[in-house]
Amino acid sequence: MTRVAAVDCGTNSIRLLVADAAPATGELTDLDRRMTIVRLGQGVDRTGRLAPEALERTFAACREYAEVVKAHGAERLRFVATSASRDAENREDFVRGVLDILGVEPEVISGGQEAEFSFTGATKELTGRTDLDKPYLVVDIGGGSTEFVVGDDHVRAARSVDVGCVRMTERHLVHDGAVTDPPTGAQVAAMRADIVAALDLAEETVPLREARTLVGLAGSVTTVSAIAQELPEYDSAAIHHSRVSRDRVREITDWLLRSTHAERAAVPSMHPGRVDVIAAGALVLLTIMERTGAEEVVVSEHDILDGIAWSVA
Repeated sequence: MTRVAAVDCGTNSIRLLVADAAPATGELTDLDRRMTIVRLGQGVDRTGRLAPEALERTFAACREYAEVVKAHGAERLRFVATSASRDAENREDFVRGVLDILGVEPEVISGGQEAEFSFTGATKELTGRTDLDKPYLVVDIGGGSTEFVVGDDHVRAARSVDVGCVRMTERHLVHDGAVTDPPTGAQVAAMRADIVAALDLAEETVPLREARTLVGLAGSVTTVSAIAQELPEYDSAAIHHSRVSRDRVREITDWLLRSTHAERAAVPSMHPGRVDVIAAGALVLLTIMERTGAEEVVVSEHDILDGIAWSVA
């Protein structure tokens, strides 16, 4: 067993996993798994820079995570940063801050690397399942980007495109500095057109329609599953490997796009940091399912974070 720590810093959230890894058996035993909404990508699409307040929120989470890693005695730590810090002009401020706090330099990985980690994390434990046909299409809907990966036991093709729940919300659903509540039909149509264009781009290199099983990752997808199950609170065990039909995803997406902030916030399984961006994330998922013809999505709580942990082990 090797005790490892992995940090995934995305556009909307930063997450930590400390786990014992047994490469011989393919088992990853969680010791601590946590997530903090820091909205690192706040305004990046508009300004091209990481906002000072967004950096401070992220560094505060890093200080908390440093204590957890130390308490568990992890032998190795890997910190991976994704879309927002790829795009920012001042990403060196981010790199220096993380290095000072955690003692490791964040790796600002490419979309392709991000996709590989997501695929490994999501599919490693599906090996041997007879009820899920290959190839898999793993879709990781993040805050700033969405990764598409098609593969069997290994990645065959991958592509990252710049549509995510935060980016789409900021680009299409914000008016006069506030999220439209609820959005207009024209706003939704413009957002859907952006998503469709991104899918066209992804399909140039990834055979989306060849996949037989759609595996969905990250907070937008897991929250849709929680809503579909009408969970009284967010429950990872109930969400992990749950299945949500395309019709149910459409029903939930339609409701989210019609709802007010207060109505979304009243959903018991909704993280407060997702209230304003979940409608955009759900629309990304629905549009993917319509494009690929997937009748259902298999929801995974194991994703890029688990893939990063395995890369360390």
